[in-house]
Amino acid sequence: MNSEPADFELTPESTLIRGFWIDLGSRMEKDSGWIRIEWLIANRLELVKPGETAVGQLYRYPVDNSLWHYWLVAPQMADGGPPALEKISEQQAATIFGYG
Repeated sequence: MNSEPADFELTPESTLIRGFWIDLGSRMEKDSGWIRIEWLIANRLELVKPGETAVGQLYRYPVDNSLWHYWLVAPQMADGGPPALEKISEQQAATIFGYG
């Protein structure tokens, strides 16, 4: 994949990023959404509240203090399946994680 880190940055329009498996016939590969989520977690987002696999984790984007809910879309799949990352409100964070 020939993407630059700038391609992975969160923008004001970013609200939901979801990863998918790409079936190449002989193997499965992560799509660009999945790779972007992994990059954001490793390089931009701060873990605020770890959670159980079923609930996910809460992250904060320090640039604008927005909150992001990370979860596995199909946790019953091998390696937890594809991830998703969604921008949520403080009220949603309080409901899901008891945050605030």
